[in-house]
Amino acid sequence: MHKISQAFIMLILVGVFALAANHTPALAADLAGTSWKLISYGPSGHPTSAVPNVATDLTFGADGKVSGSLGCNTFSGDYSVKDGKIVFGRVMSTMLACESPRMAQESAAFQVIAGTVSYKKDGATLAIYAANADVVLSLQQK
Repeated sequence: MHKISQAFIMLILVGVFALAANHTPALAADLAGTSWKLISYGPSGHPTSAVPNVATDLTFGADGKVSGSLGCNTFSGDYSVKDGKIVFGRVMSTMLACESPRMAQESAAFQVIAGTVSYKKDGATLAIYAANADVVLSLQQK
């Protein structure tokens, strides 16, 4: 009877691990575990340079978490990669107020890192395109 109970428990554990594996977000190997600095943002034809002397960071964790600071506030959320696109989950951020240029930069960046977006990685550069493809974030790997 004891061996049957152990076998049953093992079967349940295998099932739980299999279910957990199926719910792990798909991550692109070229993004997972990388960190990026904002270089420019805005319309692809007329980008605005990132505010000088402002530390920016966009980090894609190997755990499916995205975090950083793109001008003023820190943020975090979930991401996955599906069909060659980044799918951002809900992004939560602190609510500090900063100077106008930093707030404008951050606002534009948050509009891009929402929902399902296209991206292109070329060596140490990364471009993330808003869903409407009119706005792009240009980043350099740290």
